[in-house]
Amino acid sequence: MQKQSESLLLVPLLPIFLVGMFPILLIGLLGFIGLAMFGVLLVSVGLTSGLEAHSHFNEEIIVHGFARNAERGMQASDLQQATHFAVLLEIAGLALIIAGAVGFCYFG
Repeated sequence: MQKQSESLLLVPLLPIFLVGMFPILLIGLLGFIGLAMFGVLLVSVGLTSGLEAHSHFNEEIIVHGFARNAERGMQASDLQQATHFAVLLEIAGLALIIAGAVGFCYFG
């Protein structure tokens, strides 16, 4: 019977580590101001995502004109889903900005 390596258990955790590495480095190197900068980046990504979703929706309406009810509902659903994700990114960014400001005021 062959024994499997325990390091294979860490493979599913690798993406979580890679995603979490950037904010931890910002906090370690730049402190709470780095956390606020990461929040500003998240807010700008959220705004860009929302604007791209509206742009894509408007392009579909202008280029293809009126669609059937099923297609129109699908396009509206896609727009709503994309704007919801953009709002979540903006809220997360604002939370990081607030956390950075509070940390800088109290601990900096």
